[in-house]
Amino acid sequence: MEEPNCHLFVPAEVEIRTEATVPIPEFQGSQCVGCGACIKACHFHALALLGNRVLVFPELCHSCGGCVLACASGALREAQHAIGHLEFRRNETVRLLSGILNIGHAMAPPLIRKLRERIAPGSTAILDAPPGTACPMVTTVRGCDYVLLVTEPTPFGLHDLKLAVRTLREIGTPQGVILNRADDESALIEEYCVTENIPLLMRIPFSRAVAEGYARGQRLLEVMPELRGEFERLLAKIGGNR
Repeated sequence: MEEPNCHLFVPAEVEIRTEATVPIPEFQGSQCVGCGACIKACHFHALALLGNRVLVFPELCHSCGGCVLACASGALREAQHAIGHLEFRRNETVRLLSGILNIGHAMAPPLIRKLRERIAPGSTAILDAPPGTACPMVTTVRGCDYVLLVTEPTPFGLHDLKLAVRTLREIGTPQGVILNRADDESALIEEYCVTENIPLLMRIPFSRAVAEGYARGQRLLEVMPELRGEFERLLAKIGGNR
């Protein structure tokens, strides 16, 4: 959402670009009685009362509508606030929908939800989640049939993998691991997966050629076509977990 780059590997022009908005409270000064009910209702400190004027901080607002409901005098109403836009591309094999946050907007989950609303019911969709275990990642994976955790055999990779596994278990989403840049240190991840009973679904070897191809905008299978069978088996394994 902050800087999506999947389109670099999908050679196609943008066919549809739509603005994404969320409701933000707007102050109607003539009706305010200065009771402060809206301030008390907001758990995110997106409102401040100065005298008989309410200041709204859109960057902090979660668009829950609680302040508007709490205002008995009708001094607040909801207005649409732009947070980013959605872009749709397609070629002969792939349909790609990307969300791009506006510069300075800090909260990605509303835009992720807007994007997920565009997924056709019953269709197969691959969602590229942001790294980490913060709200954007949780918003992306919640409700998914299966989550692939891509990691690498380093202490940092293991640390982040453990956090992601705990998060997904809390949500109740099944998961498997893909080991990227697999090398002689792979036992670090393999032992953890065995201990935690997490399927290690695939290993992508550590290769300079892959990095060079990525820099040229080439997809993995264009550089290492011998992995096609591995990906086909991976898809079959995931399908069996749905």
